[in-house]
Amino acid sequence: MERKLMQLRNLSIPTGAVFAPMAGLTDAACRHLMADHGAAWTVSEMASAKALNFHDEKSLALLRDKHPHGLYAIQLFGAEPESMAKAILFVREQGIQFDILDINMGCPAPKITGSGAGSRLLLDPPLCGQMVAAARKALGDDTPLTVKMRIGWDADHLTGVEVAKQLEANGADLIAVHGRTREQMYIPPIDTAAIAAIKQAVSVPVLANGDVTTADEALTLLEATGCDGVMIGRGALGDPWLFAQVRAALLGEERPPEPTLNQRMTALRDQIYEMCEEKGEWAAMPQARSQAMHYMKGLHGAAALRRYCSMLEHFSDVDTLIEAVYKLQ
Repeated sequence: MERKLMQLRNLSIPTGAVFAPMAGLTDAACRHLMADHGAAWTVSEMASAKALNFHDEKSLALLRDKHPHGLYAIQLFGAEPESMAKAILFVREQGIQFDILDINMGCPAPKITGSGAGSRLLLDPPLCGQMVAAARKALGDDTPLTVKMRIGWDADHLTGVEVAKQLEANGADLIAVHGRTREQMYIPPIDTAAIAAIKQAVSVPVLANGDVTTADEALTLLEATGCDGVMIGRGALGDPWLFAQVRAALLGEERPPEPTLNQRMTALRDQIYEMCEEKGEWAAMPQARSQAMHYMKGLHGAAALRRYCSMLEHFSDVDTLIEAVYKLQ
């Protein structure tokens, strides 16, 4: 089931799954780890177009990556086409380097949808098209423009096909579809038929997103949807080796072996070390707790180890955690 190389405008995309953006989780250290393990590209945490219109430094910091690994996309959210265009121009003025621009039309969080952005846009397909048209004009012709969306707002508003047609007509180069409605958040299994309908409705590449935790699940999702690739988010946290597994599966190659315990703990330590280097220990360690918990999956004593993860305060605590891991295995 070998997949051909994907081309987005002037950008050749390496074979592999894309690492999805996740608020509060996909900082530079996390992205670098996934890129180094074979993600086709990685995406920043989402930044508010409106906040960027006011030159907000925190929003700029979410997008800035001094040393991106591999292809790097930045993600913006908003509900006003003019605001989106201004934000893109401002980001460029600030010298932020990126290969792809992504617009979020999938986030279900109330604080995002309450402003009309994220998955709330799915209730207004023409506006979705206008958002893309404004972004396309601000970007110019060379930079790929992608959109992350869901299949609809709720069971009564399954607008995915209509939205996707608007996105394609107004200049989107690729669409990533999370196979749930906003109402469903992250709980029930994804709707592969709904993703397949969106794929069939447009000619631009479509990525299927949701519930992939193994290479076999990635292949099954591609088979069920006919999509051009997969986007993986939560399934890769604590398991960056998943990208090498998926890449091998897509290329029809022998899959690499599962990581050893030593490799897992080395990756955990390196990721948190880079977080501390990037943000400082005080800011990094509270965020590192949730990242560390993902590495405990499947280990003996995982529940006790996760409790220890929730108490990490200093980088030195990571070594104590790793010692506890080895003792319990």
